[in-house]
This record gives sequence, C-alpha cells and structure tokens, in this order.
Amino acid sequence: MARPRKPLLSRARIVAAALALIDAEGLTALSTRRLAAELGVSGPSLYNHFTTKDELLDAVADTVIAQVDVTAFADGDWRTGLLGWGRSYRAALAAHPHIVPFLAQGPGRRPAGLKMADAAFGGLVDAGWPPAQATRVCAMVRYFVAGSALGSFARGFVDDPGAYDPDAYPHLGQAHLLPEHQRRVDEGAFEAGLLALVDGLALHHPQLTPHGR
Repeated sequence: MARPRKPLLSRARIVAAALALIDAEGLTALSTRRLAAELGVSGPSLYNHFTTKDELLDAVADTVIAQVDVTAFADGDWRTGLLGWGRSYRAALAAHPHIVPFLAQGPGRRPAGLKMADAAFGGLVDAGWPPAQATRVCAMVRYFVAGSALGSFARGFVDDPGAYDPDAYPHLGQAHLLPEHQRRVDEGAFEAGLLALVDGLALHHPQLTPHGR
C-alpha cells in the first residue's frame, strides 16, 4: 500500500501549526482558511477535529500552559512553590506572547490550565494560606506574569540617541541603550519583581513565619 504524500491530519498537527502561525503573525492571523493553507488541506477537513475557532484556541492555549512546571509546590514550601511556578509560567508565556491575551481570559475548561490552577491553589492552602487569600495570591502571580510576558519594557525605547533630547528628557541619556540589553533588563526586572512580591506576601502569611530564600 502506497504511503500518503502528506502527513495525516491530527489534532496535534493542527494545534502545532496554529501556534506557529500565532507566534509568527499574532492572533488575528489565525483563520480556518489560512490554517488550512499552511497545512495543505481543505478548510472543511479542520472541522473534523475542531468545530469552532475558540475550541482550537483553547487547545493551543492549553498546549502552552502544559509547559508550565508546578512541581516546586510539592515540598510544601509556598515560597519555593511560587518562585518556581512564576519563573516557569513566565518562560512559557514569554515564548508565545501573542497567545497571552487569550490566556488572560482564564483557564475555562482547559485541562492543563485547570491542573496548573489546582496545583498552585492547593500548594498555598496546604502551606497554611486560607482559601480566599490563596485565591488572591494566585491572581496576583497571574497578573504579574501575564503583564511581564506580554511586552518588553526595554524594547519600548529606540536605539537612536538623538531621540532623547537632554533638554526635554534629562534623565533618559542612556535610554537608547536599553534595546541592546533587552533580555537582561526584562528578565532582571521580572526576577526582582517576583522576589519582591513573594517577600511582601510573607509578611501577610497567617503563621508569620517567612521562609528563607
């Protein structure tokens, strides 16, 4: 029996192609017609696997969230858990920033998103946080991570020194150098902010026993 010329269509292949398209051109680039063209198939064949665009986006979003590591909560230290979760969460979102606006809507019914939420919330409750406070802590981390992954502070400046007139902007004489050091600036800002967030939360822990780093 002759082998098919094209790989068989599958949910995994569709999701991978959709994510690649979103990564390259943004959420607005994703359409049934465009995705079918990228896969070399007819548009209707996609509906055998995903009945709506939102269903496909849910699968794409869950693929990204499945990359987040929440195992740091396993040892019972909520600080270690939050730091490990926050770093892994940002890494997953920063690798796919165009999907972040869709992810910001919440996990809905997505399995990986719900497992992540369950692990983080459960880890905090098990470490002594009351459920209502644990919910707020999870929300804080999510807001912080999503905002950090969505854009780059350093890339918001141009590398033209002439753009920052010292008479108008006396404190921005080195701002044109920021794009050159984007990764160091952005990752350093995230790390400093995450540590500050966790240190601040330690002051509000019911047991008032902040752990060392």
